[in-house]
Amino acid sequence: MMNKECMAGGQQLRFYRLREIIGDRKNGIAGIIPVSRAAWYAGIKEGRYPKPVKLSERTSAWRSTDIDALVARLSEGVQ
Repeated sequence: MMNKECMAGGQQLRFYRLREIIGDRKNGIAGIIPVSRAAWYAGIKEGRYPKPVKLSERTSAWRSTDIDALVARLSEGVQ
């Protein structure tokens, strides 16, 4: 089974699933970016949020580096 973490450019790369990014109140997971699922996918379509990486036919995830860059950009007030 593949680990969700690997090395990229000498630093550790992690993949986030959607529930880790936007949160999941039912399971007590606090989101990194507190938006709805619909708003997240609309943001991807508009180019505001990063596109997912297909890990398998039915599994998508987002690179931690892409999410970190998004958080930094949003923190600076850049949409």
